[in-house]
Amino acid sequence: MEHSYFDEKLAVSEMKRVWGVLRSNVTLTIGVLLFILISMMAVMAPAISPHDPAEMHLEEKLSPPSASFPLGTDQFGRCIFSRILYGAQTSFFIAVISTLIIVPAGIIIGMYAGYFSRYDAFLMRLTDIFLAFPSIVLSIAIVGVVGPSPAGIILSLSIPGWAKYARLIRGSTLSLKNSGFVEAARAIGASDKYILFHHILPNSYGPIIEIATLGLGSKIISISGLGFLGLGIQPPTPELGTILKDGLVYLQTAPMMALSSGGMIMLFVLAVNLIGSELRSIADPRSDTIEF
Repeated sequence: MEHSYFDEKLAVSEMKRVWGVLRSNVTLTIGVLLFILISMMAVMAPAISPHDPAEMHLEEKLSPPSASFPLGTDQFGRCIFSRILYGAQTSFFIAVISTLIIVPAGIIIGMYAGYFSRYDAFLMRLTDIFLAFPSIVLSIAIVGVVGPSPAGIILSLSIPGWAKYARLIRGSTLSLKNSGFVEAARAIGASDKYILFHHILPNSYGPIIEIATLGLGSKIISISGLGFLGLGIQPPTPELGTILKDGLVYLQTAPMMALSSGGMIMLFVLAVNLIGSELRSIADPRSDTIEF
């Protein structure tokens, strides 16, 4: 009972701290609320979309917004609002999965390169090879080989994506591995693995949080870019980049196709950029923006 009481008090204290951070940082609050709104719309697409995204209403082709079709219809009479919701769901899922793959991979490679000098030269040369090529070029090449399936797109984003995380964490590890608290941990017999994951990694959370959230936005842009080039998720599955490409053809007759898909991409990237930049300033112990 005593432990339960203290755990409950700790949880309440943590909720108050988080609420205090959000209340004192308007930019972060806007980013979080916008991200939650877009995420909920994407996750709950089947429940809130008025029509099946593939359902055609040929008598309603390129119709303007109405009560039945909130954003109008496309060239096949499909509900644009429903397709935007499902397209956001597709892009959100691929972006999150690819980020969850590349962030841990980059962290592990970067920490081992920075901490163990015998691995540094090889791992950094490998990292430099991937950083030498634009990520979108490698993604296009990989999709061309494996095909434009969801798994293929996740793979195309993950293979070139880990390198910048590895480079960042390697630099952070180099600056921390000879610090006083690490030397103290070595003196009491802590293993290298323990030092890496209990001392160096927690002190690198600031840049990791920033680059991971900003990377989520860049993944959305890359996914949409592949779709715009015809290398993304293939029709009839809705995808924001594909909707945007189709909308440009009908920009004068049905502008909501391009405006709504482009607007969804812009709002998602704006939300994660706001969150990433503000969390970085909060997590950085040298920042005086907010005191923990």
